[in-house]
Amino acid sequence: MREQFPGLANNWHYLDTAATAQKPQIVLDAMMRAGGTNYATVHRGVYARSAHMTVAFEAARERVARFMSAASANEIIFVRGATEGINLVAQSWGGAHLKAGDRIMLSQLEHHSNIVPWQMVAEKVGAHIDICPLTADGLVDLDWLEENLTEQHRLVALAHVSNVLGSVLGAKRAAKAAHAVGAKLLLDGCQAAPRMRLNMAELGCDFYVFSGHKLYGPTGVGVLWAKAETLESMPPWQGGGAMIDRVTFEKTSYAPPPSRFEAGTPMIIEVLGLHAAIDFVDAIGPEDIFAHESALAAQTRDALRSINSITLFGPVKSAGIVSFSMAGVHPHDIGTILDEEGVAIRAGHHCAQPLMDHLSVPATARASFGIYNDESDVAALVRGLERVKRIFG
Repeated sequence: MREQFPGLANNWHYLDTAATAQKPQIVLDAMMRAGGTNYATVHRGVYARSAHMTVAFEAARERVARFMSAASANEIIFVRGATEGINLVAQSWGGAHLKAGDRIMLSQLEHHSNIVPWQMVAEKVGAHIDICPLTADGLVDLDWLEENLTEQHRLVALAHVSNVLGSVLGAKRAAKAAHAVGAKLLLDGCQAAPRMRLNMAELGCDFYVFSGHKLYGPTGVGVLWAKAETLESMPPWQGGGAMIDRVTFEKTSYAPPPSRFEAGTPMIIEVLGLHAAIDFVDAIGPEDIFAHESALAAQTRDALRSINSITLFGPVKSAGIVSFSMAGVHPHDIGTILDEEGVAIRAGHHCAQPLMDHLSVPATARASFGIYNDESDVAALVRGLERVKRIFG
């Protein structure tokens, strides 16, 4: 598996996949073809290569729809990333449907991308934000959620998998709780899409977002899925070419979804790279990926428990992500020393400062696994941490 990833040469122990995944050669090749011998614009040209590229571009949309078990490719919106997808929902759906006095429910473990857009729209319309607490082992407390959702709540926005703790949300139960009070549910699927089988009907959510670069695809592309009737109720977010029906200086009419939300020339090369990445992940099987990464996370937790200065965060069973701290050592120092040992981890607040406040730490060290990792990476991490402990006494 490692040989398929040019970025992993020289026995580099890459344990930062939750931030961004390395790219397999098949994705790089697809992007090279798309930007080279096959390149042309889409949706506009009448010449043959443009027509062929348009077919390929829309085939990628169909592929994403199958990957998510969506009802229709018209429910798939290409965005620059999950952050843009959430902002689109907040500004378009939120701007049209939220009003003063409405409430939005988030959780303590959310990424900043699933906090700040809601704060912006809430401030604009006069809505209020509530925060669902976590259980002792770092799961979104769905008992609390069910008891505290009210008919004033119009939207619930939660991470499908935590980027810090690796905890997996009971998404079906969250959707049922939200819908019981008439609220919609948005799921941040950045950490779930690379390692879990997605089925929009089974999850029961109303919006789902993920980024291509965490799914072994390119940066600069992501996906927003929403039910067709929901998209129809949403006004455009950005204006420009491709999202219009008819433009005059007096008035403009807009195209139906998905075009309505894809203003300007799209990310052509990146979308075709995403198509290749999805084919790559599906060929391995999300269930097998989840099992492989979870086993490595469990092995890591077992090994780190033997180092008495280390505190582990999150549930015992996590989706390939292990966050920890070491007494008396800042996570940045841990990351620096591990880098000298050829081990790459993440150190910081992971764009989840409210969660850091909840954990009573300024930052954590985080090891996150991908399909290319194995036991040798865990062993290298443990050796590096033993060196950190020796250095800091």
